[in-house]
Amino acid sequence: MVPSEIRALFAMVARPEVVSLAGGAPYVSALPLDAVGRMIGELVAGKGAEVLQYGSAQGDERLREHICEVMALEGVQASADDVVVTVGAQQALDLITKIFVDPGDVVLAEAPSYVGALGTFASYQADVVHVPLDEGGLIPAALRETLARLRREGRRVKFLYTVPTFQNPAGVTLTTARRAQILEICAEYDVLVVEDSPYGLLGFDGDPMRALRADDSERVIYLGSFSKTIASGLRVGWVLAPHAVRAKLVLAAESAILCPSNFSQLAVREYLATQPWREQIKGFREIYRARRDAMLDALDQLMPDGCTWTRPAGGFFVWLTLPEGLDSKAMAPRAIADRVAYVPGTGFYADGTGHRHMRLSYCFPEPHRIREGVRRLAAVIEHEVRLRDTFGGTVAGGSVGVQAPGPDVV
Repeated sequence: MVPSEIRALFAMVARPEVVSLAGGAPYVSALPLDAVGRMIGELVAGKGAEVLQYGSAQGDERLREHICEVMALEGVQASADDVVVTVGAQQALDLITKIFVDPGDVVLAEAPSYVGALGTFASYQADVVHVPLDEGGLIPAALRETLARLRREGRRVKFLYTVPTFQNPAGVTLTTARRAQILEICAEYDVLVVEDSPYGLLGFDGDPMRALRADDSERVIYLGSFSKTIASGLRVGWVLAPHAVRAKLVLAAESAILCPSNFSQLAVREYLATQPWREQIKGFREIYRARRDAMLDALDQLMPDGCTWTRPAGGFFVWLTLPEGLDSKAMAPRAIADRVAYVPGTGFYADGTGHRHMRLSYCFPEPHRIREGVRRLAAVIEHEVRLRDTFGGTVAGGSVGVQAPGPDVV
């Protein structure tokens, strides 16, 4: 087990003078906190004996029914009996890996990939093999080539882990055509798909995309979370899995935590039953769209030549690629000294590559703070470019992963 690149930054970026473009904390202040507070108070006063008691390892049944309603927005038709409530989607990742992975088994993951997933896979001694993505998401040809190579080598692939919609950290979205291809390839090679969808309802244009699980209920294990659409502090997520897998997930959950927090579950259940949650999600989308626009506008105006970045259509993140010869991890302390923070790209690769990349988050800071943060970051990069041009030098490590479109590409 190794420390998270993101968690290691928290103490430094908590200082008020630092503009943090690092963490992916949702903007929970946009919730109707007075109404939510009254709701929770009434819930405890009226049903305290139930709310404060142990629950089941699978999770509250009525909450699971509401979860099915939420997933239906992404085209997923499901039975509450196949849902397991977890302590955030992070616990769902842990349970799935515990069930399926033996030391040395291969887990396929996008390059770059969610740092929390990579940490979980490493803790169970999985061998993470990356598959590249581009502005259209995971590349089907690269997936097929990787699976064919691993089959020739006689290596055992347990599952493909993917964040197909508004990916963390790259911000890109798997196209509709590629979704069908990915499912076809995984069926051909008999590989499970673990679809992580924390941002699926946070698109800025149009209706939510159709989930992979909506088109394959037997091969795809779907992970969801209320951390981004309600509140991360409640720590309520879930897994939707084929029935036989669901039974194992319940056993694994019992051994890990006995049961998830009954208080948090019933608070979420009450919120979904009594509050205008669909309207609240629309409100979040508007807030995050404005902040995304502020970041992209500032990047367009201020970033020096040689930088490229993705242009997300939803979610929380922009993935920036530095000019040749710069190292985002080596540069991070200098950025903190200049009062701006980001996450170096190395944390999103199992092999420690990604030195020319960084993740920028726009979900939490106000738009004017985002612009100021980008201004400070651009000044740091310009300084590093001058040092490179004066003294030479090369990137400490490789640079693989998403090929980010330039700032003029939509």
